Amino acid sequence: MAQVPQRFFDALAVRTWCGLSLRALGRAREEIDAINVYPVADGDTGTNLYLTVESAVAAVEAVFAAHETDDGPAGTGEGAGGAGGGPSLADTVGAMAHGALIGARGNSGTILAQLLRGMAQVLTTGGDSGHTGGPGLRLALRHAATSARQAVARPVEGTVLTVASAAADAAEGVEGDCAEVARAAYEGARVALAATPGRLPVLERAGVVDAGGRGLVTVLAALVETFTGRAPEPSALPHARVEHGGEHPAGERAPGEECPEPDAGNGPAFEVIYLLEAGDAAVARLRQRLDALGDSLVVVGGDGLWNVHVHVDDAGAAVEAGVEAGRPYRIRITHFGHGDAHTTAGVRTPRERTQRAVVAVVPGEGLAALYTEGGATTLLARPGEPPASGELVQALRRAHAREVVLLPNDAELRHTAAAAAEQARTEGIRVALIPTRSAVQGIAALAVHEPERRFDEDVVAMTSAAGATRHAEVTVAERQSWTTAGICQAGDVLGLIDGDVAVIGADVAQVAATVLDRMLSAGGELVTLVIGDEAPRTVADHLETRVRETHLAVDTVVYRGGRQGALLLVGVE
Repeated sequence: MAQVPQRFFDALAVRTWCGLSLRALGRAREEIDAINVYPVADGDTGTNLYLTVESAVAAVEAVFAAHETDDGPAGTGEGAGGAGGGPSLADTVGAMAHGALIGARGNSGTILAQLLRGMAQVLTTGGDSGHTGGPGLRLALRHAATSARQAVARPVEGTVLTVASAAADAAEGVEGDCAEVARAAYEGARVALAATPGRLPVLERAGVVDAGGRGLVTVLAALVETFTGRAPEPSALPHARVEHGGEHPAGERAPGEECPEPDAGNGPAFEVIYLLEAGDAAVARLRQRLDALGDSLVVVGGDGLWNVHVHVDDAGAAVEAGVEAGRPYRIRITHFGHGDAHTTAGVRTPRERTQRAVVAVVPGEGLAALYTEGGATTLLARPGEPPASGELVQALRRAHAREVVLLPNDAELRHTAAAAAEQARTEGIRVALIPTRSAVQGIAALAVHEPERRFDEDVVAMTSAAGATRHAEVTVAERQSWTTAGICQAGDVLGLIDGDVAVIGADVAQVAATVLDRMLSAGGELVTLVIGDEAPRTVADHLETRVRETHLAVDTVVYRGGRQGALLLVGVE
């Protein structure tokens, strides 16, 4: 069915574009993964782009949901964010850029996040009209290409940067409306993508176009559909693979053009990605430090929040550099393996799978370390931004095992985890989903995990341990709302037991003590406390003392959870 075209670039157009981009990348993901040979042939560019846009979509949808809650239905007609009471263009593109920034994956995803941020920087300065036309879109595309190129330490032609610049160049000469500008940008990008093998020898030898550029063309095709109601014909896209030995779509390289490429088999061993809270001056020094440590350095963001991506041999040094610059978090370190990523032909020898692994979703850095020590592959959940099914599938693949036990550790992730498990099963992985509703239930399950047991027996034991653990959390209300314990106001301290609000109060320690007493009234032998960064420093000692003095023969164990969203997680076994 044809998409209803948008006349202007307004909040509703941003929402439409994000949704169409996500669907298009979902369809193209496997093809893009398959042609990923630069900067490393790790076969995940399509997936990384999909996850980056998925995070942007979630942020945009949250803005619309907030306006629907506050003002009634929003975004139902032309100019949402103008007189209709919906979100503004500035709010929506700002959310899109922020969502992409915090959810960016891999080299191409990080660059795409900066492209979206560059567009947002232009579109948020257009006054209070609530929308922009063709001239504003032209400026946004140009600033996007420029800012993305500036974010890459050593720009290479024949990549997504070349495609983005070509899109901006083609749009610059158009005087029409958004639809005409979008069509011109798409055509310019499409032609540049077809030319990438002639500009980068690693692509020419592999017989493919650039994977990141292919993803950007897909996103620009969605932009065309947003303003015209119809996507460009699939046949208009250049073939992902090109024939060897014949004339390249790119023609010949310009004489003397430099085409840097990875050193096959000898590239850095690790990909390091983290979010960083730091000032501009500190980030400038960080760029120099990381550029000396490795390659494929991309630092995007601004206003105190950055996404850092680099390939290095010394992952610890890359993280330490972030610590010196500011506060790094959501740190992801991926080992490329021996000869499986830095190749020029994209041919990899798969390493042998282990028999069994545990994959767990965890809410904070402290728990991620705890689960990792317990042998689990972890996926760090962002507070208020649960992982998508694609991220869970990636984690299941990353475990590289024939049998995987999946611990979602969140009741809201039940359907998402089930979808991810089903996808992994189609790829030959045996997956058992244990419906853990909290990270403390996952801790109990992991404690009894024994890889040497038969798979079914191990799953039963872990499920039993999780089910025998009551869970609670102490958090702060964000807004006034009805609860099972009465009406709470923004800023109230809430104690939730097994997912339901049981206590409303003003003091964290007092609410936590009440929650703990109620849980232990039904009995228990072990109390697990996971303390978040925002909790008062004395709360753990206070609760340990209370258990020791009022509940004989009950042991207490305390963990530091980091930035986990909740002030406190409680488990009683």
